[in-house]
Amino acid sequence: MVALGAVSLITDVSSEMVTAVLPLYLVAGLGLSPLAFGFLDGLYGGASAFVRLAGGHLADRRTGHKAVAGFGYALSALVKPVFLVATSVPGIGAALVADRVGKGVRTAPRDALISLSSPPDAQGRAFGVHRAMDTAGALLGPLVAFGVLSAASQRYDPVFMVSFCFAVLGVVVLVLFVQDRKGTATASVRATLAVLRRPAFARVCAASLLLATTTVSDAFVYLLLQKMADVPVRYFPLLPVGTAASYLLLAVPLGIAADRLGRRRVFLAGHAVLLLVCALLLTPLGGTVLLVASLALHGAFYAATDGVLMALAGPMLPAGTRAGGLAVLQTGQATAALGCSVAFGAAWTWWGPHTALLAASGALAVAGLAAFALLTNRKAVA
Repeated sequence: MVALGAVSLITDVSSEMVTAVLPLYLVAGLGLSPLAFGFLDGLYGGASAFVRLAGGHLADRRTGHKAVAGFGYALSALVKPVFLVATSVPGIGAALVADRVGKGVRTAPRDALISLSSPPDAQGRAFGVHRAMDTAGALLGPLVAFGVLSAASQRYDPVFMVSFCFAVLGVVVLVLFVQDRKGTATASVRATLAVLRRPAFARVCAASLLLATTTVSDAFVYLLLQKMADVPVRYFPLLPVGTAASYLLLAVPLGIAADRLGRRRVFLAGHAVLLLVCALLLTPLGGTVLLVASLALHGAFYAATDGVLMALAGPMLPAGTRAGGLAVLQTGQATAALGCSVAFGAAWTWWGPHTALLAASGALAVAGLAAFALLTNRKAVA
């Protein structure tokens, strides 16, 4: 788990360097409209959806979790230099798709490795530790990007090259230090999809799908914050640092709390916190108060939901289909995230940011109530 955490830490430095500069690079640098950006942001978040099942299924077979995860990490590393030459929407879109395919392939095997290596009553703590290390990379990534941009006179090319170097280092650490868990020859596509016949797991999938459909993406949250808090453009790459710092501090405590108080309760509470972030962005607050409060709560949302959802779902699945089952869950989330980003970008373009956020907040509140009904059913598992 610690070795996997180190891989995630290094890889997240790489990926968050790109994530931190990408919204401003596309909107301010290349002049894309919010609708076009929403499409690319949806690709970035959702392109991995269609390969997660394949990655999870292969990991559950004799191929092994480490080999499949390693392929995903390597693919994301190799595509980073493409950002140096891609300047059109199709070119950037292709690079984003390849990068996210790598993420999609590796995520379920990685999370299955964590779940299979941890006792059932400590799943929340295990994922909390991993997510804390992962988030340390997310915290460092924007700082490194900011430093590289400052040293390179605000040129983006050096950011992408340094990101590539970190990604390669992450692959090396995975190969040398992470222990594998081989899959089973009997794992099949039918067995993977059959996990949806488990009532408790099916309810978790349905609830997470509803909530992901109405969750405003990080990129749009940061664009809204930059606009409403009047953050200077040069400091935009630092906005994810606030989220990451809060996430880092809260990941382990909320993971432990989820083990003790119930993972579904903490997961639902996290989305209530996200609704509060949206509410803050709709108020006339501005400046430092809005900035600090929104970023702190945004990090708390991730600490209460990301690893906690995997800790909730993992023990519901047999060991032989653990990666594939988690991939089913993650595929639903990623697909919903793609649709949400495109829809929010369109709403911003047609109605303006305030009305778009108001509509998204209302949808999230309704989805939260539906998710609460699903997860508090007697067949749901805490």
